[in-house]
Amino acid sequence: MRGAMEQEPEVLLQEARENVEAAQSYRRELGQRLQGLREAQRQIKESASQTRDVLKQHFSDLKGTLGKLLDERLVTLLQEVDTIEQETIKPLDDCQKLIEHGVSTADDLVREGEIAILGGKEEQNDKLWNFTKKASHIQLDSLPEVPLLVDVPCLSAQLDDSILNIVKDHIFKHGTVASRPPVQIEELIEKPGGIIVRWCKVDDDFTAQDYRLQFRKCTANHFEDVYVGSDTEFIVLHIDPNVDYQFRVCARGDGRQEWSPWSVPQTGHSTLVPHEWTPGFEGYSLSSRRNIALRNDAESSGVLYSSAPTYFCGQTLTF
Repeated sequence: MRGAMEQEPEVLLQEARENVEAAQSYRRELGQRLQGLREAQRQIKESASQTRDVLKQHFSDLKGTLGKLLDERLVTLLQEVDTIEQETIKPLDDCQKLIEHGVSTADDLVREGEIAILGGKEEQNDKLWNFTKKASHIQLDSLPEVPLLVDVPCLSAQLDDSILNIVKDHIFKHGTVASRPPVQIEELIEKPGGIIVRWCKVDDDFTAQDYRLQFRKCTANHFEDVYVGSDTEFIVLHIDPNVDYQFRVCARGDGRQEWSPWSVPQTGHSTLVPHEWTPGFEGYSLSSRRNIALRNDAESSGVLYSSAPTYFCGQTLTF
């Protein structure tokens, strides 16, 4: 009984230590999950903020472009109105000048005739003779032809109001908001001097025609295109060992021109140094990165060695 009592504190102490270790492990696991949860929350908030900015900028640009196009079309139509008005009004203006000149001539002739008729008998014959002679030189029976209203232009604008419904339908269908991109990076596999990137389609309703892969160093600001095609994996070469890189992929739907939203960037690195051939062996010429060896015209070709054991079981070496 006493032995059991003496062992009990040791058992309790061991159990306490195990519980402390379990609690510490539990706390670490919860901390990691809390960090992952915060990253997920930050991704939602940041992507939502970026999406709002993209939508506002796009529709602002669209509104400006549509306004500019409408203004240009209005200017074109107004110029057509000006051209028709100027071309068709000129003959009427010329006719108006001719009639006004005839009215002025007729006024003068009426005044002279009235004076001749009402003049004294002594001068009446001379005035009547002069008036009659002057009137004979004026074609009082020749009247200019004035076109009928139905024969002259009557300008109007023909505007199809159905365009408003067409534009409205297109606007209401323009743009979509997706909670997730249709493709995601599935796996990053390190290779000597490279990383194999594999991606997959996560939206069953999306039919992909092409994929577009970009990468960058985590210290860089801009992504670079590294692959565009129909394959779902690609090996990115010339990767510096032990340097973190970010990768992202998007897709283009069948028959579409625009690219889908980018996938969530994934970070990866390769701890495997790139393969290099040892320089200085007669009969071989090496590329600038020393990863390609070509036989030259030397008469004798010795053995070519790699600078380090960079290939391992399961990897492929191509000659």
